Amino acid sequence: MTISREDVEYVAALARLELTEQETQEYTEQLNSILGYAAMLERLDTSDVQPTAHAVPLHNVLREDQVKSSINHEKALRNAPDGEEGFFRVPKISLT
Repeated sequence: MTISREDVEYVAALARLELTEQETQEYTEQLNSILGYAAMLERLDTSDVQPTAHAVPLHNVLREDQVKSSINHEKALRNAPDGEEGFFRVPKISLT
C-alpha cells in the first residue's frame, strides 16, 4: 500500500491544512516510508512470540491501603474561608 499525493492533499483538506508543494511532497515520502517499514514488519515470523500487553512486566508501585483515623470537622474547616453548620460554604453556581 502506498500513499499518493492526492491522498495527502485530501487528508490535509479534511484537517483544514494548507500545505505547500514541498510539504505535500515531503509528507507523501514520509508516509510511504512509514508504510514501507510497517510492511517489512508484517513479513517477520512471530509464530513463536507470546502475545503481550506490555514489553516489560508491570509491578504495582503503590503502597498497601492503611486504615487511619481522619481529621474532625472543626480541624477540616479551620482554614476554610467560609463554613456553615459544619460544611464548606461555596459560591452558588448558576446554570443560566
